[in-house]
Amino acid sequence: MFPLHVVDAFTDRPFAGNPAGVCLLPAGDWPDDVWMRQMAAELAHSETAFALPLPAGAEADWAIRWFTPKVEAKLCGHATLATAHVLRTTRGLRGELRFRSRLHGTLVAHLDGDGITLDFPAAPATGIPAPPGLSTALGTEPEATYRTRGLGDLLAVLPDEGAVRTVNPDLAALAALTVREGLRAVIVTAAADGPGGPYDFVSRFFAPANGIPEDPVTGSAHTGLAPYWAARLGRDRLVGLQASARTGLVRTEVRGDRVRLTGGAVTVWRGELV
Repeated sequence: MFPLHVVDAFTDRPFAGNPAGVCLLPAGDWPDDVWMRQMAAELAHSETAFALPLPAGAEADWAIRWFTPKVEAKLCGHATLATAHVLRTTRGLRGELRFRSRLHGTLVAHLDGDGITLDFPAAPATGIPAPPGLSTALGTEPEATYRTRGLGDLLAVLPDEGAVRTVNPDLAALAALTVREGLRAVIVTAAADGPGGPYDFVSRFFAPANGIPEDPVTGSAHTGLAPYWAARLGRDRLVGLQASARTGLVRTEVRGDRVRLTGGAVTVWRGELV
């Protein structure tokens, strides 16, 4: 038996933000990949993180992997934040926590203060022509489209916050488009309505081909959103609102080729996997 948690990430209250499964494994080898994917499907959240303790003297404290109900994820912010939250609340860890990932090296979580700050590689975006069928799949015409480096997300910039909030995509068409174009997801985004509010930009995230029709709050997406909006708005520190039904806030800071993502987390339930 080993502990299993569900944590709402990028929020300060239960039943908001993005729920993630967190499975703390015993020291040793990774379980079978099929088993981890089946566990993620059983929990049915957008991602479940599996964390494996590393021996003293290793380059990191824990190894981490993430699974959607269908595939292993390349990178996941909210489930990493959820894992750091579990390690802080159940094992009293503080300060700097290092996670070894498969594709992105060492990811650092800073556990000082009330929130948790993740240090992730930036995913800068390059302008591209809109893929054929994108406007039809989204039901709206983007002003511009960009592809993020590394993660392969498509940023579709819409004219205003209202357009982001009301978009109602054809998920089957969007899934086919992302598979055809080799994309992880399509992200719609716009500047916040009016200056001086609690957030600077809004977004929504759709990855139906990977088992995520709409992700409530996507930390990794902000590694591309933050550099884009920092360049456009002229500020390195911004707050993004992911305008899903659950909503959540991600505080971002661009630092060269890195992005810091800060948010809160709340444990919803904990138990033991038998």
